[in-house]
Amino acid sequence: MALERYYTLGNTGLRVSRLALGTMTFGKEWGWGNEKADAKKIFDYYLDHGGNFVDTADMYTGGSSEEFLGDFMHARKNREEVVLATKFTFNTSPNGHVNGGGNSRKNIRRTLEESLKRLKTDYIDLYIMHCWDRMTPVEEVMRTLNDLVSEGKVLHYAFSNVPAWYASKAQMIARYNNYEPISALQLEYSMIQRTIEHEYIDLCQDMNAGIMAWSPLGGGLLSGKYKPGIDDQSDVEGRLKHITENGGEVTSKDNERNWNIVKALHEVSEEINQPMASVALNWTANQPSVASVLVGATKMSQIEANMKALDFNIPTELMKKLNDASAPDIPYPYTFFQPKMQERIYPDTKVGLKPDGYWKDLRIG
Repeated sequence: MALERYYTLGNTGLRVSRLALGTMTFGKEWGWGNEKADAKKIFDYYLDHGGNFVDTADMYTGGSSEEFLGDFMHARKNREEVVLATKFTFNTSPNGHVNGGGNSRKNIRRTLEESLKRLKTDYIDLYIMHCWDRMTPVEEVMRTLNDLVSEGKVLHYAFSNVPAWYASKAQMIARYNNYEPISALQLEYSMIQRTIEHEYIDLCQDMNAGIMAWSPLGGGLLSGKYKPGIDDQSDVEGRLKHITENGGEVTSKDNERNWNIVKALHEVSEEINQPMASVALNWTANQPSVASVLVGATKMSQIEANMKALDFNIPTELMKKLNDASAPDIPYPYTFFQPKMQERIYPDTKVGLKPDGYWKDLRIG
């Protein structure tokens, strides 16, 4: 099974599965998800089939996700086998007070202690800032996280949903103050959402951080529940249906480009006889800088299929078909970095932006 192959996470010696178990579905508080017994079956299946990287957050299902995981690891007595990631930023205080959210030292320390209790552990392998709060000085964030590493409560840390310039500045602060560096960036990445390719792929290569890709199925559009040419999607179940009915992320992704991607994905999946979701996960997992892809499930059939997503290779010509169908628009100033413009810098020569064989489609000339 391909999941038994591990990657080191960014600049660390931590070995993680290429597919990480996302646990936002652990708990029913948000109107969809799993009861505890069903969540336990998914957790056990993931670990029993080679997975070791589990992702949660303090705010997922009102804390139930962390509580479930704490109980599950305690029952299996396997805390040391699990690479455990959780997050902070969003306001989880009982009365929503002004300092109950954000990335201040006060809130980071409060939320960490609460997460440790729910998870029944005394340390977190990867502590992730869930979102830039636009206010807390980055120096305060980095000093606080480094202190937590020094105290042994956190082993490594990462950022999610932050501007590229902010992550770069934070890493420079770490470098010049001898702090623990940022190990990973957790970012949305799929054939539907490829905007991180404009900045973050190169950034992560430069700062030696791994990408943890969330929403690799494009908010559900690439899950196989939606098929091209079918107007009535009323039988769609679970989280996808709930989000759609409430005007959420799926509705916002209902456009011609995305349906062309679904069509291409369907054709490729038919040609290689693999589920659409598996092909979509495989595509994301094999992009540059990606260390791990987050997969979630509300049904056993979903986690069983997802765990096989790396057991096959997408042929080069079909990978190109998916790349072409999902090619993102290129906004200014990135148009200046494309081959046609770069040819004005290197006339009559062949220059590779990356080593040949690493990212061949970026060769010039």
